[in-house]
Amino acid sequence: MATRQPRAHLDLGPIRVAKGTVRLPGSKSISNRVLLLAALARGTTSIIDLLDSDDTRVMLSTLETLGIRAEAAGPAELRVEGCGGRFPMQRAELFLGNAGTAFRPLAAVLAVLGGEYRLAGVPRMHERPIGDLVDALVRIGARIDYLGKPGFPPLAIHSGRIIAGQPVSVRGDVSSQFLTALLLALPLLGMPTQVHVQGELTSKPYVEITLNLMSRFGVDVSRDGWSRFVVPSTHYAAPGRINVEGDASAASYFLAAGTISGLQGGGPVRVEGVGRTSIQGDVRFVEMLERMGADVSAGENWIEATAGPEARAKGRLRAIDADLNHIPDAAMTLGILALFADGTSTLRNIASWRVKETDRIAAMATELRKLGAVAEEGADCLRIT
Repeated sequence: MATRQPRAHLDLGPIRVAKGTVRLPGSKSISNRVLLLAALARGTTSIIDLLDSDDTRVMLSTLETLGIRAEAAGPAELRVEGCGGRFPMQRAELFLGNAGTAFRPLAAVLAVLGGEYRLAGVPRMHERPIGDLVDALVRIGARIDYLGKPGFPPLAIHSGRIIAGQPVSVRGDVSSQFLTALLLALPLLGMPTQVHVQGELTSKPYVEITLNLMSRFGVDVSRDGWSRFVVPSTHYAAPGRINVEGDASAASYFLAAGTISGLQGGGPVRVEGVGRTSIQGDVRFVEMLERMGADVSAGENWIEATAGPEARAKGRLRAIDADLNHIPDAAMTLGILALFADGTSTLRNIASWRVKETDRIAAMATELRKLGAVAEEGADCLRIT
């Protein structure tokens, strides 16, 4: 049988209207955190609606390499047997692709637990900074060597002499994943630990996801604003069953489609799997939609959007000038919405885009220009006309 070759491109024909209901895939941010927490917990966790993606496959494969047992228990259920805070495999070479949500937390956890590990990824992962996290871990006794350029993966992790209970500080203005990694790892020390954040913490809602999920696994972290956190000595305990919310970042695409379609008499589009009680910060994307002229409604597990009366009458949305530090992933969808707005839209405080799987500011500007927009890059902003 002939092997089907992947398509070099995808032809997209024009769509006159978008209307209907979409069931969202699981959140990547929640999925990978839950996988790691379930692996570290005492007991067995049943995970419902886990996202199937490159990043989650990388995390699951890595955990299995470390000795964690996971098996499908139904069409949408994965059962993970926790290790009680110590991986069975104390030596391994781990390939983590381009999964930042797997690489950084695992680096912290393995450094705290000790062992002999090598962590590597694709070339782009080796360009993504990790020095601030490594520095924080080394200050409390971890032993980590860079195998390439200092400050970047790949890494060699060795058994160190972790000073349990010693306060640790980490920069918060490059990536919130550094703080998330420390928060996830520190309960394994068995001593209360203070974490101090240096500088303004970026992407705070993603840290809120981390804290919420840690609490579901029995570890309640206290905090003083966003500058000081106290991680207790409590061990992770399996919650039994946990559901993964639909991905709020993915929801933004369909809600935007409903809004744009509404300008031409279409819409609304409803997404199911995430609603007004979501733990994901990207659900606040709807606030930006409303500022641009969308009509949004929501329930416990759904959100619906179309163009509002003023936008329908004008056939255009309102341009916005907004600080998007709190919704860095969903903010990318605003770049497309800006094409349908009057005037210039400015997306601010998005410096974290530059250290993702690609330089998102440069990539977005390049592709928007191909669509006829005027796109101007700043160090941490993007202006679109």
